Amino acid sequence: MLSRVASSLYWLSRYVERSDGMLRMLKINYASSQDTIQEFTWKPVIRIFSSDDENELLNIQHDSRAVIEYLLLNRENPNSILNIITLARENARSVQEHIPKDLWQCLNEYYHTVKDEKLLWYVQKDDPITALDSLIKQVMLYHGTADSTMERGESRSFMKIGKHLERSIQSIDILDIKFSSISTNPDLLTDIAYWKHLLLSLGGYELYLKTYRQGFDAKNIIELVMLNNDFPRSALYSMHNIERYFGRLKSENNIEHYNNLSFKIGRLRSMITYSSVNTMGEEQLHDYLTQIRAELFGIGNALNEYYFANS
Repeated sequence: MLSRVASSLYWLSRYVERSDGMLRMLKINYASSQDTIQEFTWKPVIRIFSSDDENELLNIQHDSRAVIEYLLLNRENPNSILNIITLARENARSVQEHIPKDLWQCLNEYYHTVKDEKLLWYVQKDDPITALDSLIKQVMLYHGTADSTMERGESRSFMKIGKHLERSIQSIDILDIKFSSISTNPDLLTDIAYWKHLLLSLGGYELYLKTYRQGFDAKNIIELVMLNNDFPRSALYSMHNIERYFGRLKSENNIEHYNNLSFKIGRLRSMITYSSVNTMGEEQLHDYLTQIRAELFGIGNALNEYYFANS
């Protein structure tokens, strides 16, 4: 496969997965902002998803509609849903012969839904949840179409690697930001709503209730997000899938680069597998998560160097 094609498939998948995480976070936080009687701040969401100067955005941190519009539809924000889905569509257009027609049509529909003027009206004047739900449905349709129509070959492997790499980075960023807030506000440790919204934003609320019967506990939440291999957004689950799909790319034509990257992936998977909540606490969670994030970016950089360098 041409490196240009592999790169486009990989980034197509990463962009769609990024939009999925952003949309779910926006929906849960908007609902939370409507329920609280105190002044709600969007600062954690801005820190996770904005690529612009955070200080310049703090003047809108208490304005839910303004934040949603900025992260959803602002053309000047390179990480807005509008811009990343435009990039996803451009990548898909360049590799149409490598993806099913149904998947291209699905992504094209997602793009036109984001461009629909009604979306801005819902965000500014009506109910932003309606706008977010319509886009979340497009993401779900994309994932279902990709899983049911993609041939099980190299194309799908690059897409799966991109999806799980992006997903693991998002889960770690969300966990890090949420626990960083506790250091400045210890009362959040006993705030049931705080933990509930964290789990809902990752889609792990129902699994948490089934797995842990003693209520919300910080250590249990760390264990779920980092180490639970049954949770599809956990770091460990993502690493197992990255390792699995990368293994399908093995070729004698690129064996040295394959072995180098396989070592990086295996090392990180082992690092997470043989961690425990107690060791994370001893090493300080922020430092641990920073190290894991750096390793994930290292894997992404190695993919670019070894597989996408000619794209």
